Amino acid sequence: MGGGTEGEGQVRPRVFRVRRAIVTGVGHRSGIGYAVCQALARGGTQVFATRWTPFDDERSWSQDRELPWPNVNADLGDPLSPKAVFDAAEAKMGGVDILVNNHTFFKPDSLLALSPEVLDRHLAVNVRGTLLLCQEFVRRNSRGWGRIVNLTSGQGLHPMPEELSYAVSKGAMEAATLTLSGALAPAGITVNAVDPGGTDTGWMESDLRTSLLDQSPRGRIGMPDDAARLIAFLASEDSEWITGQIIRSRGWT
Repeated sequence: MGGGTEGEGQVRPRVFRVRRAIVTGVGHRSGIGYAVCQALARGGTQVFATRWTPFDDERSWSQDRELPWPNVNADLGDPLSPKAVFDAAEAKMGGVDILVNNHTFFKPDSLLALSPEVLDRHLAVNVRGTLLLCQEFVRRNSRGWGRIVNLTSGQGLHPMPEELSYAVSKGAMEAATLTLSGALAPAGITVNAVDPGGTDTGWMESDLRTSLLDQSPRGRIGMPDDAARLIAFLASEDSEWITGQIIRSRGWT
């Protein structure tokens, strides 16, 4: 039998402690953000949420907004918002160990319909806002343990010609997820992204719903809890060896 360095091949013991999470984009009870908060809270994690009501005001399915967790209304397209969000979360919880970047700005456009204003808004909220939240998270992380989970979409699987700005912004976050995973590994922070696919959060029109059902070998459409269970796992102790991954939680390929 050969020798080895001390601890070689051993599994690091789990150290269960109270975890504290920020979940962004928790706009309404039927959304993925709300389901993520529920899943984390069931596992004993303290939760702090962000919302942006002007965005939800424009969407008929986003009207049931009562949240049972501490939360703040934050425009994450404002470069000052990430710091304010963390200040508010730390005032409630004392610190933050988990960051779930669920927020998004979305407005359909194509190349010929592209406007600088809409493109800039996508980039400001979906890219800059997310990266500044990650930056604030790392600056304040002192436990040598952390989890970042970004939400992405299907732009890496097929063209999205009528959602150009959105696809570009989410593609940027997939690239950032990989780069951040390498940069933050020495600090004990994992960084992953989840693509939940078409998820029934109330926004689907009947034609789209029927089309997705016809495509599904499972005979159903994705629900918020499907993504939430995966995100809760990635935010847990058990996901320590998973980082830099874009995980497709779609029910089929």
